[in-house]
Amino acid sequence: MIVQNYEQVAAEEVTEAEGVSIRVVIGKNEGAPNFVMRVFDVEPGAVTPLHTHDWEHEVFVLSGKGRVYGGGKNAPLREGDTVFVPSMEEHRFVNEGEEPLLFICVIPVLEEH
Repeated sequence: MIVQNYEQVAAEEVTEAEGVSIRVVIGKNEGAPNFVMRVFDVEPGAVTPLHTHDWEHEVFVLSGKGRVYGGGKNAPLREGDTVFVPSMEEHRFVNEGEEPLLFICVIPVLEEH
């Protein structure tokens, strides 16, 4: 078993998105064979890149306010909300609040994680 605070994991800036950082808190380095848990920090006014990929996302909003765009729709986000993004659905997250938008994102294990 591994127990750690997410803040013990170094944050990496997302190069395609100013004001967005990611921490891979559980992944292959921890011996996780199936899933990767990441924590995103989106600063006020920042936006994740609009993108698609072959895997799904499961997201849990820890704090902040924002909006998610996907599948031709958009929805407000706040603490406690969950989001399922199917594979190949174009999506992005936007911080519309005055505090950081912090969320957990779980994806399947991929070669690069």
